[in-house]
Amino acid sequence: MTSFENRLARRTRNMGASAIREILKVVSRPGMISLAGGIPAPESFPMEVVRELTAAVLDKFGPAAFQYDLTEGFRPLREALVDYLADKGIAATAEHILIASGSQGVLDCLGKILISPGDQVALEAPTYLGALQAFNPYEPAYVQIGTDDQGMLPDALADALSRQPVKFIYLVPTFQNPTGRTLPMKRRRAIADIIQRFDTLLVEDDPYGDLRYRGTSVPPIKTLAPDHVVYISTLSKVFAPGLRMGFCLAPDLIRQWLVLAKQGVDLHTSTFNQALASEYLTGGHLKRHLPRIIALYRPRQQALLDAMKRFFPDAFTWTAPDGGMFVWVEGPDGMDMEAVNQKAVNRNTAFVPGTFFFARPGDGRHTMRLNYTMADEATLTRAVGILGEVLECAVTKMCSRGRTRSIDGD
Repeated sequence: MTSFENRLARRTRNMGASAIREILKVVSRPGMISLAGGIPAPESFPMEVVRELTAAVLDKFGPAAFQYDLTEGFRPLREALVDYLADKGIAATAEHILIASGSQGVLDCLGKILISPGDQVALEAPTYLGALQAFNPYEPAYVQIGTDDQGMLPDALADALSRQPVKFIYLVPTFQNPTGRTLPMKRRRAIADIIQRFDTLLVEDDPYGDLRYRGTSVPPIKTLAPDHVVYISTLSKVFAPGLRMGFCLAPDLIRQWLVLAKQGVDLHTSTFNQALASEYLTGGHLKRHLPRIIALYRPRQQALLDAMKRFFPDAFTWTAPDGGMFVWVEGPDGMDMEAVNQKAVNRNTAFVPGTFFFARPGDGRHTMRLNYTMADEATLTRAVGILGEVLECAVTKMCSRGRTRSIDGD
């Protein structure tokens, strides 16, 4: 049989299957409780208005909803997004907005137009795994910026930018994936000042900002330094992820190149899906439906946090986000969460080991990400109880090994 290995491009060496998607394959068996995927609950989809939206699209746009369209995006959707963004404090016109097939499509196009092999890209540690997957084929060198419980440290960012040329910074400042952390306003202002002072580009990824359960909204960094920020968002978490509705606002030159890159990938995003999204926004459906999504997720998150306080060993700490879809857990140094996850899967419960969210291999082996959107409160409590037992056992074995080494050393 002919082998085509020697025909593959060099960049394929940096491409791999999503660790999370591989885990989801394993945990898809019946009876498994998955706290692994960052997946919106099917109950969050506005199914009751889908027929209404479809009829509205057919009546209003007719065959145009099924025709080829502009790479930049369906004009009615871009116009609807102007008002949506204005509610976040972002000033834009329809011409400023580029529609993509999910925010992932924007990330890949950014990698294509911005990253040459060896270029330095600054990001949080940990960071969104999908961004690493999008950027890796273009062979960047990552600069991991220090973080704490409030996210990226501005001083660490400024120090990194002063020591080396950085092509761009990638940041998820609101309900970050995987940690759930949100940058406070003071840090947003500091980062906005830094990127303007160093004349650096920031890629601000904001897929979770609408999912706030407590507290006051914080404006996007795009509002503070509009000429230095590529703002990316999506309707996947507040409409339907299968429609693949992402969008971005970028400085003019970057946007022009993003359009060219997208033309080579898919010509344009699905016209019909964009038409559905435009009717969802202009008909006021999102504003009516979003409180239902929040009412669904808020008690689920609280059930997870309450169960963790009840069942997790004292050696563990975790975030308590004001929104989003994730809780980040840190165990004692030396713990291998990949091995722990295998033990949990054997008991029909799964999570994502945190090491996959770090650009530097081997980092974060003692961490994990938990998702709470896909299970009800009782199921979450049961799953955390199982995890607590597995973690307690893992800690006991670690302590036992430590005592053995101490005795052997004596």
